[in-house]
Amino acid sequence: MRIGLIGDVHQEDLALAWALAWLADQGVDLCVCVGDIADGFGDLDACCELLDSHGVITVRGNHDRWFLAQKMRDLPQASSLGAASPESREWLSGLPVTASIETPAGSALLCHGTAYDDMLGVRPDDFGYALDSNDALQRLLTSGEHRILIAGHTHLPMLRRIGELVLVNAGTLHRSYDPCVGVLDTTTLSEHFVRIPALERG
Repeated sequence: MRIGLIGDVHQEDLALAWALAWLADQGVDLCVCVGDIADGFGDLDACCELLDSHGVITVRGNHDRWFLAQKMRDLPQASSLGAASPESREWLSGLPVTASIETPAGSALLCHGTAYDDMLGVRPDDFGYALDSNDALQRLLTSGEHRILIAGHTHLPMLRRIGELVLVNAGTLHRSYDPCVGVLDTTTLSEHFVRIPALERG
């Protein structure tokens, strides 16, 4: 099974359309998105429609939670409720916090941060205390329920192994970072990311 990885979207509708087209060319079996659809430079309605119409398995991020509650609106690129149609708001409201996907390597948990905590990310340079004090991660390691964790939040694409758990970060589409899209091969437990080119509206 090959899974298309879409990171924190942040309303980058042009980058999202490019990523979905690239993933279709790769012949992936399914696509997932780790959330944070809201709060960015582009078109929130277009992002919701693209993810929904392409059947992308999508979970809610902290920016989606803040957008729906209209909290933390003093952040850069924060969107008002008027940035989304009632249909988009309903779609965002229905996103789950986590989703489980069965793969040949075992169960994969899709989330935004770490399991149910959408503010707790794991970074490539987290070691020692940073991992030991991550209660959500430690619960995942102890339970052994999932073999793979697919997450976002940090905007840093990553594949690393901690114990028996394979952690994959899908990166981001946000233009202020290093926008990328990736593919996870669950047979070899390897990933491949490509950079999304700078895109402008015609």
